[in-house]
Amino acid sequence: MDTLLAVTLTALTVVGMPTSDRTSWPAVILAALSTAPVVVRSYAPVACVVIISGAVVAYLLLGHGGDFPLYGIGLLVGMFSVAQHRPTRVAAIIWVLALAAALFAYLPTAAGLSWPDAVNAVLQTVGAWALGDAFRRWAERADQRAAQAAAEERARIARELHDIVAHHISVISLQAGVAEYVLDSDPRAARTALTAIADSGGQALAEMRRMLAVLRTDPDDHADYHPQPGLAQLNELADRTRAAGLPIELIRTGRARPLPPGMDLCAYRIAQEALTNVLKHAGPAAARIYLDYGEHTLTVRVIDNGHACVPSTSSAVPQGISGMRERAELYGGVLTAGPRTSGGFAVELRLPTSGVR
Repeated sequence: MDTLLAVTLTALTVVGMPTSDRTSWPAVILAALSTAPVVVRSYAPVACVVIISGAVVAYLLLGHGGDFPLYGIGLLVGMFSVAQHRPTRVAAIIWVLALAAALFAYLPTAAGLSWPDAVNAVLQTVGAWALGDAFRRWAERADQRAAQAAAEERARIARELHDIVAHHISVISLQAGVAEYVLDSDPRAARTALTAIADSGGQALAEMRRMLAVLRTDPDDHADYHPQPGLAQLNELADRTRAAGLPIELIRTGRARPLPPGMDLCAYRIAQEALTNVLKHAGPAAARIYLDYGEHTLTVRVIDNGHACVPSTSSAVPQGISGMRERAELYGGVLTAGPRTSGGFAVELRLPTSGVR
C-alpha cells in the first residue's frame, strides 16, 4: 500500500511540475524525492520526513516552486506518519524543524510568501500531525483492549483448568487412599476404587482435550468436539462424586429452562468446585445440592455436614471460593460461602435470569 501511494504521489508531483522545471533534471529529481520516500513512511517515518524536507528546501532554494502546489503533499504524508508511528514529543520536534526549514527556504523565492500562505501551511501540517496522532492513540487503545481481552481469557482458562483438575485429582487421591487401605482385606472394594480412579482420570483428560480443542479450532472450522458441561450434567457430576465415597442428594425445584452456555457452565463449575472442597476439606461427610429455578433467579446451593474448613485462597491464580466468586460476578451473580450454624459448610450461588431467553 505504501509503495502504491509513493508511486502515485511521485507521478502526480512530476506531472504537475511547471513545464520550465521539467526540463531541469535536478528539479525533476528533487520533485520526485519530495514524495518517493513515502514508501518507507511506516517503518522509517523520521527518515521519510528528513529526506522530503531536504528535497523541498533544495527545490525552493533553486528558485523553483512558485506556482507548483504539489511539492508539500509528501511532507504532509510524512508528518502524518511520524505522528502515527512515533511518540508525541518526537513528532512535535520533527514538525517544528521541517516546517521551519520549508518556510525559511520559501522566503527568498521569486513568488515570496504571503501571511495567508504561511498560516495555511502551518494549519495543513498541524492538521496532518493531529490526524496521525489521533490514529496512533486509537491504535494504542485497540492494543490495550486486545491485551485486556487476552488477560481475561487467560484468567478464564486458568479457572477452567483449576476446576477440571482439582475436582478429578481430589477424587483420584481419595480413591487411591481407599484402594491402598482395603487392598488386602477387600479386593473387590479396592477394584471398585481403582475403577473410579480410571474413570475420573479419563473424565479429566476428556474435559481438558475438549477445552484445548475449542482453543485451537478456528471459528470457521467444523471440528468435532462436545459442548462444555452444564446443569444438565449435574446428575453425572453427583454420580462421580458419589462413587468417590461422598453421599450426595440432588434436589431440584422450579421449572428447568435453558440458560445461556456461559451461565450454564458457570453454575456447573461452581457446583463442581463446591463438591471438590467437600471432598478435600470436610472429612467424613454427606452433601446436598439444591437447584432452584426461580422466576427471576437461579439458585445453586451446596451444603455438607462435615468440618467447616474454609479452603485456602492465597494462590495467585483465582481458586477456591475466590474463583467461584469471580465466576458469579461475570454473570451479575452473587456467591456466599461460609460455615453453617448447624455444622458443616454452605456455598450458595444466585444468578439473575431476568431477560434470559
